[in-house]
Amino acid sequence: MDILDEIYEALIADAYIKEQTLGRIKFYEYPETGDVDNPYIVIDPIDTPTPSQYADDQWTKLDFLLQIDIWSHNRKLTESIADKVRDVMWDTFGFAQRAGPKEYDQGVFRDARRYRGSLYREDFNNL
Repeated sequence: MDILDEIYEALIADAYIKEQTLGRIKFYEYPETGDVDNPYIVIDPIDTPTPSQYADDQWTKLDFLLQIDIWSHNRKLTESIADKVRDVMWDTFGFAQRAGPKEYDQGVFRDARRYRGSLYREDFNNL
């Protein structure tokens, strides 16, 4: 399973996020402003995973940088979902939040937060 799938599974496993988004969690697909009838989450990698933390001339971890956008018509709901996503990203993956854009356009609030973290490579135990 790749990191995007793992993040999706972690987000959808959270009862609050699942209830609010009703499964509207996408990869790379940003909604048109007029298509945001209900809260919407977009997971978008900003950079390719980068090998990091080396031992015995082997890299042991991958460093990730990604952005998770929350879109909705309600400012407080947008922030509430974004805060819950932040908690899931920290509790599940240990990814720290970085600054990202907050916007308002045509009745839609967008809270885009960036997350950086490292995970051991999948074949770590076979090195």
